[in-house]
Amino acid sequence: MDESLVLLERQGDVATLTLNDPERRNAMSRAMGEVFTRRIVQLRGEPGLRAVILTGAGRAFCAGGDMAMLEELAAQGADQGEQARNPIRDTMRSFYGLYLSIRELDCPTVASINGHAIGAGLCVALACDLRFVSSRARLGLNFTRLGLHPGMAATWTLPRLVGPARAAELLYTGRIIEAAEAEAMGLVNRAVEPAELATTVDSVAEAIAASAPQAVRATRRALARSLDVGLADQLAFEATEQGKGFTGPEVAEGLAAAREKRAPHFPKP
Repeated sequence: MDESLVLLERQGDVATLTLNDPERRNAMSRAMGEVFTRRIVQLRGEPGLRAVILTGAGRAFCAGGDMAMLEELAAQGADQGEQARNPIRDTMRSFYGLYLSIRELDCPTVASINGHAIGAGLCVALACDLRFVSSRARLGLNFTRLGLHPGMAATWTLPRLVGPARAAELLYTGRIIEAAEAEAMGLVNRAVEPAELATTVDSVAEAIAASAPQAVRATRRALARSLDVGLADQLAFEATEQGKGFTGPEVAEGLAAAREKRAPHFPKP
């Protein structure tokens, strides 16, 4: 297995994952996905980690699913007919899990979309908590243009970000959009000039890392559950987490820093 398909770099409290197959525009193969999952497992075991950045090597963020893999599945379907449906279903479901493992991290994740992000490649960015994109990048979920039903959680993440009507348009048509439109509809947090992307993402990750780590992780859990529970349930969760905070070291340090007019120095998780 070529471990260089996904690079991992750690700088202080922030780690960066880089999809690293630039000659193929970082197309998502099973081999890359298996390395990606191992990197996620590694990060889950690293103490003190407060944010993870995901980006792509070269000019593209990710061109989507590996075409050779898709063509092999199409050939299998054509050859075996309905008998191939369940095996293909199982293959695709396990493939999704390799890349969507990024959702299993405890700390916030930030997609640095340095170039085009298409199909499943965009889906991985949608699985992150935050997204920043180069103003020259183009984004799209072109599944239906390939004759495919959307996958990689596209029908779950996209409506939550841009609303059901915009999600339906993008998924039905497979339309490719510019970075500015992606920002306007809320698909990404911000579109910035290419030369400013890395600095912008680094500054956001550093700001996350400077906040109270346990509070940030609990906030991430709260946001993840908020769309599936009622107000009373969410208020109970918030009160429980605030109770934990007031009995731990983070609130004491945060209040002391505010009182002393200095930057807080929160303990590592």
